[in-house]
Amino acid sequence: MAATATTGFPIPAAAPAVSLVRPVVRRRRISPRDGRALEILGHAIEYLTDEFVHEGGSLAPGNPQVQAIQLLMALNRQVYLDCPPVPSFGERCRALLRQFAA
Repeated sequence: MAATATTGFPIPAAAPAVSLVRPVVRRRRISPRDGRALEILGHAIEYLTDEFVHEGGSLAPGNPQVQAIQLLMALNRQVYLDCPPVPSFGERCRALLRQFAA
């Protein structure tokens, strides 16, 4: 695996072709507490990236500003993905039918 020059994260040397199939996007049930955490993290990410661009920072792998932004983005994803997905219409219908069948 090779590492990109900007992030330092490993990527496969022969990356697969981009698929034209759209991924399934699941809505999440976000509690007020998680929503507030996502809002705060989003503002922090926006602030740090604005400062980074304003200062003309470099995308060197060891740049602490870039690492801080990446850390906040990872936390943002973690909070979002920890929220339970909203069942689809089909899943709700199947659950309702199972209740009536029982």
